[in-house]
Amino acid sequence: MKVTLDIPDEVCGELSSKFADLSRTAMEGLAASAYAQDALSLEQVRRLLDLPSAWEAQNILKRCGVWPGQSADEVLSDMDALAGLPN
Repeated sequence: MKVTLDIPDEVCGELSSKFADLSRTAMEGLAASAYAQDALSLEQVRRLLDLPSAWEAQNILKRCGVWPGQSADEVLSDMDALAGLPN
């Protein structure tokens, strides 16, 4: 899907001076907003932004002021994995 934004010229100039890639910035903002509202998972954010790892997706979310969390299932899975490690 292709989405087009209409940005007034006087605003576009200001934004262009602050952000090197307006399209990418808009996409990251959309991904962060969708993640914050539980519309996308971390994996979906990673795929949407075409990132090689979840770590990079988390960094972008943090930069956008969205703090990636873990679901209860993820925490329990991590605890099971840690319990299986040798002492």
